[in-house]
This record gives sequence, structure tokens and C-alpha cells, in this order.
Amino acid sequence: MPSHPELFGQDFQLTLLTTDPVVAIEGEKAGVQRIGIDIERLGKAERQAGHDTRLSDHTWDDLSKVAAVLRSSDVFVRLNPPHAGTASEIEMAIERGATVLMLPYFETEAEAADFAKHVRGRAYVMLLVETPRAIVRIREIAETGGVDEIMVGLNDLRLSMKLRGFELLCSPLMSMLAKTVRGSGKRFSFGGLGRHDDTTLPLNPDLLYAQYPRLGATGAWLSRSFFRSPPAGWTMGNGVKTLRARLSFWAMQSEHDLIRATRDLVLQSLNSDT
Repeated sequence: MPSHPELFGQDFQLTLLTTDPVVAIEGEKAGVQRIGIDIERLGKAERQAGHDTRLSDHTWDDLSKVAAVLRSSDVFVRLNPPHAGTASEIEMAIERGATVLMLPYFETEAEAADFAKHVRGRAYVMLLVETPRAIVRIREIAETGGVDEIMVGLNDLRLSMKLRGFELLCSPLMSMLAKTVRGSGKRFSFGGLGRHDDTTLPLNPDLLYAQYPRLGATGAWLSRSFFRSPPAGWTMGNGVKTLRARLSFWAMQSEHDLIRATRDLVLQSLNSDT
């Protein structure tokens, strides 16, 4: 449980993907700490074919445009999985202003260490755990030097493990991952957050909010559903403020309440087609 639950949402790290400088400025004013682009292409369309997931068309020029308008938020880039051009991508991202770099869909601590070695401390390093092999090697990966944060990517893992909804998130395996990463002194994060009161989603998003304090997670994406069909008068600023308040609400609930929310989310997941 968080040591200061009333501050849990206030300190929570949010990441916004956008190519629009106007949206980037709005996100920064709303208090989103990481704003940037996603250039991941390699293998993603094949892995997630037929599913409602993000397939990016972002470019390096988009990164330059976003970086140029940000003043306080970090400039974020999700790169491609490990490949022959990884070192070149790191250099390009840093040259264009990136301060947070994410390596997705890797498998071993050697790949994580190689990524951190090429960054050389010039940017904050995030790893996105999305493969069963990376889960098996999470202890070694968490001990890798030069890595600042480990995020669990729920979509690819759900597909490769043939699970439903948030079945993985609510499992003892996820609790083990969180404990291992936090025990290494690194930040732990996962998934994406929509609006907690969005009734159009197949699973209750408020139950998802409860999982962040339960697992001691400190960050998440702002999901596409966060912006989809907002209520009248909604702004990103008010939306982020409400999101943070709801995270703090759940952080102040009892362990019993968090466990009950987890069980409810499991039942919804098992009964869903997602």
C-alpha cells in the first residue's frame, strides 16, 4: 500500500502519445508528465492483427514538433523492439529532444542491458515487458543497470498467453512482477487509464484504477478511451484532475476493498469476449 495514499494520484506518472503540438501543450498544462510519440512498427501489426490496438504512423519529424513546444513535461518516445537499428534510433531520438526512451517487446536482460548501454545515461530508460520470456527472466531484467522503470504491456501478453480481459493483471503472476520490480528499486507501471466513469467500455474502468495502488504502480498511459466521446464540457485538464483524484481515492481504501475490486474485475474479464 502507498505510504501517503492521499498523494498517490498527485504523483502518478502519466504518458500521452500525440503528434499534435496543440494537444501536447494542452497535455502539459493538464499536468501530464510525459508526452511524445510512438515509432514502434516492427512486428506489431502481425502480433496484434484483428484487435483494437494502437498501430502508429508517427514520424521523427513529429517528435521534433512536439519537443519544440514542451517546457516542463518530458519528451517521450517508444522505439522499435531490439533490432540492428536500435542504436541509430536511440541517437535520432536524443538528437530530436527525447528525454524518456522506451524499449518494447524485448526478451532478455542482455537486450535490456544493451539498450541502456547505448543510451549512456542521456535519457530516462523504460522497458516494456510484453513477452512471456521477459516475464520468466524478470528478476534478472529488474537488476539490469541503467534502467529506471519497468512497465508491463498487457495487450501483447494477453494475446500471447491466450487470456481474457484483465485476467493477467488480477493474477498472482502480476503481483510477483510488481514485487520484483519494486524490490529492485525501479519504478513499476502498467497499462493505460481511461475515464473511471466511462460506461461504454466492456469492463468497468474504475475497477482497473484500484489495481494501481494495490500493485504499487506509479504510472500508466493515457489510453485512447480517455479522449473518446467525452461528456459535455470536458477538458483534458479536468479529466486528468479527476483521474488523479480517483487514483488517490482507491489508494485510501482498505486492502479488503482492493481485493474485492480485483475479484470483480476477474469475474468481468472471464465473462467478457475481450
